[in-house]
Amino acid sequence: QVQLVEFGGGLVQAGGSLQLSCAASGLTFNSYHMGWFRQAPGKEREFVAGITRNGGNTNYSDSVKGRFTISRDNAGNAVYLQMSSLKPEDTAVYYCNLYDTRNTYWGPGTQVTVSS
Repeated sequence: QVQLVEFGGGLVQAGGSLQLSCAASGLTFNSYHMGWFRQAPGKEREFVAGITRNGGNTNYSDSVKGRFTISRDNAGNAVYLQMSSLKPEDTAVYYCNLYDTRNTYWGPGTQVTVSS
């Protein structure tokens, strides 16, 4: 059974940093591309950052480029999102996502709240 669990959410002041982690089990981790998405209250879920299976390529939404960094540890079955220079508009539930050509999996999400 595939399971994804996010860790590291919380309350942080604007300008601060936070690191999210996502642990995966029940699948061949390095067969999947991975991403982070977020959903703010009243808004649709949006893409934040993505990383390819071997970690060789990453991409980011314009709103987080230069502030967030995605990375993965294939030996440890984990993906990370380092968030810096946080802004109140980064407040959202953050979701870990794994996908290949046939399947996509989501974690339950972790709340990030940035106070002004």
